[in-house]
Amino acid sequence: MTTTALDRIDIKILNELQQNASLTNVELASRVNLSPSPCLARVRTLEKLGVIDRRIAVLDPAVLGIGVTAFIQVKLERQAQSSLESFTCSIDRIGEVMECYLMTGDNDYLLRVMVSDIDALEDLIVNKLSRITGVSSIRSNLALKRISHKTVLPIDTNRPVQVKSCSSASRRLDRPAKQQYDASPQARIDGGMNLETSRISRGDGQYPSSLP
Repeated sequence: MTTTALDRIDIKILNELQQNASLTNVELASRVNLSPSPCLARVRTLEKLGVIDRRIAVLDPAVLGIGVTAFIQVKLERQAQSSLESFTCSIDRIGEVMECYLMTGDNDYLLRVMVSDIDALEDLIVNKLSRITGVSSIRSNLALKRISHKTVLPIDTNRPVQVKSCSSASRRLDRPAKQQYDASPQARIDGGMNLETSRISRGDGQYPSSLP
């Protein structure tokens, strides 16, 4: 593992791309006071270091009819490594799960899920989550309103940043290939999506881990 220092220009580039990843290289270079060639070289380096993971389009869930956000706590029957790995693999295949965290405390996992309505949430819990091998209990809580949501990481240009980069062989093999920065004026970003919601309509519930 090697350590690379990012300077103020690198951080400016990252902050600009966090705000608008569809900027052309010429536009980006202008905003960070560089000529296009060295600007593009810096972006390529940031990609190789893994600082820029990928570029996504942030969609409006209300327009798409995805109006329910729920936070679901999941407890496993046992915390053996095999059980944790099996759960992780199963969760990765469920598209409604936007985020999944391994937690301390009484429950093993916290999920953030997004669905179109309450019926879809029930279907997700009863027909997908509860059928995962090793799940002992599931508890859901619905979000009433999104108060704050950010996708921009707080990177201060006045503070030095050290980046730890690993060899390509140590990176996950199952990760999709990353889209590289397109310097052309026609560049478009369509490599993924980030869905959030603003409001939902009902309370919370607890579900058994198996069907009757």
